[in-house]
Amino acid sequence: MERLFRGSGLLNLQRRPRRAHKGSDGGRRGLASAQEPAPEVAGARPSQAPGTMPRRLQPRSAGTKGPPGTTAAASEAASRPHALASRDSPASAKPLLRWDEVPDDFVECFILSGYRRLPCTAQECLASVLKPTNETLNFWTHFIPLLLFLSKFCRLFFLSGRDVPFHHPWLLPLWCYASGVLLTFAMSCTAHVFSCLSLRLRAAFFYLDYASISYYGFGSTVAYYYYLLPGLSLLDARVMTPYVQQRLGWHVDCTGLIAAYRALVLPVAFVLAVACTVACCKSRTDWCSYPFALRTFVFVMPLSMACPIMLESWLFDLRGENPTLFVHFYRRYFWLVVAAFFNVSKIPERIQPGLFDIIGHSHQLFHIFTFLSIYDQVYYVEEGLRQFLKEPPDAPTFLGTVGYMLLLVVCLGLVIKKFLSNAEFCSKK
Repeated sequence: MERLFRGSGLLNLQRRPRRAHKGSDGGRRGLASAQEPAPEVAGARPSQAPGTMPRRLQPRSAGTKGPPGTTAAASEAASRPHALASRDSPASAKPLLRWDEVPDDFVECFILSGYRRLPCTAQECLASVLKPTNETLNFWTHFIPLLLFLSKFCRLFFLSGRDVPFHHPWLLPLWCYASGVLLTFAMSCTAHVFSCLSLRLRAAFFYLDYASISYYGFGSTVAYYYYLLPGLSLLDARVMTPYVQQRLGWHVDCTGLIAAYRALVLPVAFVLAVACTVACCKSRTDWCSYPFALRTFVFVMPLSMACPIMLESWLFDLRGENPTLFVHFYRRYFWLVVAAFFNVSKIPERIQPGLFDIIGHSHQLFHIFTFLSIYDQVYYVEEGLRQFLKEPPDAPTFLGTVGYMLLLVVCLGLVIKKFLSNAEFCSKK
């Protein structure tokens, strides 16, 4: 039995010796030393020397690759810290754990402390949002924006003073967009609060988190398609045909090209939403060396649907014609670049592991800057709605808005079900 507990690397919760952090060699020396025989150290994982960090604390490229363990084995490992802690003295039964007291699947890169006990009950998870854990501010940095956006959309739909009722077809794209924004923040909060219930539920919540981001991305495209793109000179054949002839000397009728683009925008965005969810779910495996970079990249892909707005600002005087769209559009993308930087670089905790475990680590900064980007987006989508209502074209159809969103929900649900049915994808962070 002692050998079994040592094999799990989860003996008692005694104080560990100070462990050296990963250096510029990507942690490979630590991994090499971990393979050498080490003397018996109380509380140390036999698979690694007391002075090394686990593979999950390092970038994934530094670790060895191979097929991940099964859900059953990982679930057993997840339950051991709690069971073993109860055998120790009461002093060791502390509410928060260090990285070497939880399974590797739960360890975040460069975050050394502040981990919750595993497994937690739902009541313990909810209570933890008021305690200083490494997930607390991950929750609050999206829960507060959730309340702000909920208030914002309630005013837009019910208290705006417009003559258009909330159920009018002209507002269907706004309903799609609002549902995407609110669902993204709600699922993020849920995933961060309940991620320590069990390994399978942890995987399920984060899969749903990825799916909600894809859902939001497609909802944004629906709002752009109806409220923003019709007002662009770039997509007006009466403007583009003489522009191309004058600037390039090409006698081309742009009517067909613009019509083809309009016909393909929503189907292409739909496919990208499903593909991004699949890629992000696959990133939760040991075969993915750079999961955070991959997730950041795949969610940048749907942003290409906003390229017409960027081209409009280059070819025409967007700043003069629509200053609200120009300013908030580019400021939104500045916030997104900053958010992507923190999400991929893992700064500042990479520089000083352990110092930013509770407050100030990269995921919290990532949440803050994504909130700012969506705040700017809501502002110019609202402005686009005002312009749309002044001279509305044909009313959006239910199938072309809500119908698309419902079909996407079904497809994303099938993707998540597929990954959850595969045991190997349920055991990795």
